[in-house]
Formats: sequence, C-alpha cells, structure tokens
Amino acid sequence: MAGARMGELLRELYQKLWTAFGPQGWWPGETPFEVIMGAILTQNTNWRNVAQVLNGLKDEGLLDPLLLREMPEEELARRLKPSGYFNIKARRVKNFLDFFAQRWHNSLEEMAGLDLASLRTALLTVKGIGPETADSILLYALHKPTFVVDAYTHRVLSRHYLAPENCSYEELQGLFMENLPPDVPLYQEFHALLVRVGKEFCRPKPRCPACPLHEWRISRE
Repeated sequence: MAGARMGELLRELYQKLWTAFGPQGWWPGETPFEVIMGAILTQNTNWRNVAQVLNGLKDEGLLDPLLLREMPEEELARRLKPSGYFNIKARRVKNFLDFFAQRWHNSLEEMAGLDLASLRTALLTVKGIGPETADSILLYALHKPTFVVDAYTHRVLSRHYLAPENCSYEELQGLFMENLPPDVPLYQEFHALLVRVGKEFCRPKPRCPACPLHEWRISRE
C-alpha cells in the first residue's frame, strides 16, 4: 500500500477512535521514574495490580531509584508481589536500576539527553527490557517520538487489513513511524486509543457490532 494511502488510513483510524473515546491521558504516573517502573512491572499483568505496587512504594517513600537499588532483591520481590512474576520482575527492576546508575548516574535528565536511536539501543541491552517496554519508557517517560506496539496494536491493524498477521514488531512500528509525523502526543494518544478499543471490543473473541470501527472495517473488506 502506498505511503500516502497508509498515512490517510492511519489518520482516519485515529480520528474514529478519538471521536469514540476521547483523550486517554496516558501514561499514569506522577514522575518519569514512576512511568519507567510501571512500564517494567506491567509486563504480563493488568494495570490495577501495577498501580497497587506503585502506590504502596509511594506511600512508604520508596519510589526512588537510589532506595530501590539499595533494597535487597528479596525484599523488593516481596513488595512487587501483586504485579505477578515478582521474583523475575525484581531482577528486571534491579537490572534497570544498575544500568541507570552506571550509565546515567541516576539522572533522568542525562538519560533523556541521548538521541532516540542510541537510547533505544542502550535500553535493549538491559536484560528483561524488550522492545515494547523500551518504547514505553522512551515515549511516555522521556517523551521521545517512538511508537509503542503491543498485542492490541497487532490485533486491531491485522483485523482491519492494515498489517499482515505475521507482521513483526519492527514492521508494525514502522507502519506508524513512516506514515505519521514524529509527534509525541499523537503517538501517545494513538497507542492508548488502540489499547482502549482492543480491551473493550477487539478482543480475542471480537465484539464487532458495537465497535466504533465496525462499519469502517466493513468498508475496507
């Protein structure tokens, strides 16, 4: 599909979702570090469980990279328990915190000063941080123009014939980044809107008749 046509369809998709749902205001978090922690902890769980962990850490004044890095891993795992896979996630958090301290001296300003490509490459060297988590950190915590791809993105676009079923993460990400301007608020809202329609309608067993994209989907068949 020609780039101009794909860009037109993506903008049309965005507008339909915006009209149906309005602004989503993602990502929940009072500080960039809280957003980073949320991006790591939300792997394989729902946000309610992650929010419980983050709120608990905030209530105790522990949502701080220095304090969490000093905390014994077993204690951290115990505090992360509501988020599921807590031992694995404690190790992933520790991996990030060690890297954050050694590479960027616990400075989000220093970290954000790196260009997008170099920063993404660096994050992907941290064990336990894959493309989706890295891009979530980049887009929502550091406000870098990269598009976050997840299962909802893949499902919505493949079912509406904008991407093949076997599309890779990089190919699907490129679909957005090559056909839309590098606009952080646009990327944030578009991703959040895709998650919203994916959770409510474009589920593994789809709820097409009530979906705001239902007629739009039919017109593309």
